Amino acid sequence: MGREDRFYMISMVCKLLNVHPQTLRLYEREGFIKPKRIKKQRIYTDEDLQRLNFVIKLTKELGVNRAGVDIILRMRERMLIMQEAMEEILRHVDEDIRTEIEHRLKKLFQEF
Repeated sequence: MGREDRFYMISMVCKLLNVHPQTLRLYEREGFIKPKRIKKQRIYTDEDLQRLNFVIKLTKELGVNRAGVDIILRMRERMLIMQEAMEEILRHVDEDIRTEIEHRLKKLFQEF
């Protein structure tokens, strides 16, 4: 972790995201988040907050159940891994071909 990483205790996360501590504990039990711990105290990072915000939007705004959230999170992680692999491949491709592939991928992802 870099110097600019910020850490939050559960009380601050609850205030920032307007949720009850039990909600965060439930999401942890479900495996949606994995906060760090310092002497049994949950410590959340900015990345944890982003993930929590996404989960909260899925459940509260879109009505996705916990099984659905789990599926969406796993699919999202796989997509990120695939995106990183594609970016690595594109680093080794000729500039003209890379531009065309990037254009086609951007167009494809805009459809979703």
